[in-house]
Amino acid sequence: MRNFAVAAAAASMLVLAGCGTSTSDRALSGGLLGAGAGAAIGSVTGSAGTGAVIGGVAGAALGAATDPCDLDLGNPVWRDHGGRRAYERRCGHPPPD
Repeated sequence: MRNFAVAAAAASMLVLAGCGTSTSDRALSGGLLGAGAGAAIGSVTGSAGTGAVIGGVAGAALGAATDPCDLDLGNPVWRDHGGRRAYERRCGHPPPD
């Protein structure tokens, strides 16, 4: 049961890493969330520090590699307004239908 909880926490942290609006936001949040997940997983295996470093690097890389225009997480509360034009201004192309 403990392994499932750690895996679920790590998966949710990686999903949340893509929630920033800029590349640096996503890299920072991914790195921090990855470090937390890595420390949690590393503490189970006996090396929390190594897990935090590996998780932080992996999380930052995944966060930086994501593109907010390719992610479909629905309309965030703070961006409910603007519609198609706001999407086109941000992404440079019309939204997929």
